[in-house]
Amino acid sequence: MQRHFYAVLANSLTAFMTNTFVWFAVTFWVYLETESVIATSAMAGIYTITVAVSGFYLGSLVDRYPKKHVMLLSTASSLVLYALALAIFVSAPPEAFASASSVTLWIFVVLTLVGAIAGNVRSIALSTLVTIMVPEGERDRANGLIGTANGVAFLVASILSGLAIGFAGVTWMLVSAIGALILVIAHLWSVPIPHALPHHDDPAEAPAAGLDVRGTIRVIGAVPGLFGLILFQSFNNLLGGVFMALMDAYGLLLVSVQVWGTLFGLLSLGFIVGGLIVTRYGLGTSPLRTMLLANVAMWTAAALFTIQASIVLAAIGMFVWLCLAPIVEAAEQTILQKVVPAERQGRVFGFAQSVEQAATPVTALLMGPIAELIFIPFMTTGAGVELIGGWFGVGKDRGLALVFTISGAAGLVMTLLAMRSSAYRLLSEQYRSSAATPDEQFAAT
Repeated sequence: MQRHFYAVLANSLTAFMTNTFVWFAVTFWVYLETESVIATSAMAGIYTITVAVSGFYLGSLVDRYPKKHVMLLSTASSLVLYALALAIFVSAPPEAFASASSVTLWIFVVLTLVGAIAGNVRSIALSTLVTIMVPEGERDRANGLIGTANGVAFLVASILSGLAIGFAGVTWMLVSAIGALILVIAHLWSVPIPHALPHHDDPAEAPAAGLDVRGTIRVIGAVPGLFGLILFQSFNNLLGGVFMALMDAYGLLLVSVQVWGTLFGLLSLGFIVGGLIVTRYGLGTSPLRTMLLANVAMWTAAALFTIQASIVLAAIGMFVWLCLAPIVEAAEQTILQKVVPAERQGRVFGFAQSVEQAATPVTALLMGPIAELIFIPFMTTGAGVELIGGWFGVGKDRGLALVFTISGAAGLVMTLLAMRSSAYRLLSEQYRSSAATPDEQFAAT
């Protein structure tokens, strides 16, 4: 059964890579066409809002229907939406995409965005398939493989998206994405994927049809400290919205789009390194402690990597961040797979995604205007020039850098407080004391 899991993982890697490629390319292209930080931050905000709203619904689909059918529908939806976006792009005049206020531009952006987000159901489905297809003692390493796959997708998509926009253009970018998704559908059709859920002697124990919000909240509330974990990850994503909204603009102020796309792709080797570390060594006896220690290092790097205007310093900090991100993600997945019943995991993973991602749009939407109207003027013509400009530097890029430094410091403080919280202690004890459940025994057979 694990062999089939690897086949599903390889298939999902191609789908992840294609969707990430499209979204990165469109983001680069919109900034170059409009030269608007507000436009790219709005795109980031729309993306994260849609992820937050859709997560719980997508999780319910994973629980209610055969996982293979859900994954096929996801890929087919992406394919259709990209085809519609391509039709709009080739039929509209070039000037229709030159302004951030263009309705045609935003229709195009929304189609590609929803196409990319349609693939998010795969991440939820993969997490539940780990429980079903991988024995409990090897799940942290399987989660590490998922992190590695995400890293490979990020690497290839980052390099190809910059090169595609720089040399080939939007039309050929979308044509190649559509072709890749056709191959993904053909391959997934041939892979056997189990979809039967564990048998319940008591029908009351089975999840209700539909979203079943109340039942899912009850399951989460029954695990001491689990709500605390979700809230902590939500705060991390609140700060992460800063980086989603402003990082591309910051990088493109330092280097060309071709260099930025290639550099970002090479740095995403960090995702692969982090995933391989988890695959090789696991997460230890306390995945929660491992996750928080990784957060300490991540936020320290985030506070320092823009302290000076240097693409080398930025690259080092980003590499550290990207190495640690899959460790944090694998730790959360491993905890949920251990303490949540298998037949509820789609909903719980989707609920966690919705709640955690709901925080990101707040900063993603706000930070573009805040950076452009407050921080950039502060570091170009405002008081910041005299206060810290002598050592921090001045200019548009320094305004964005100041936002990153403040956000990293806030994340570090919050992580240190979380390590001293009662939720951390309770959830750690719950994880250690959890015996193998019937669901886990089913999954291991």
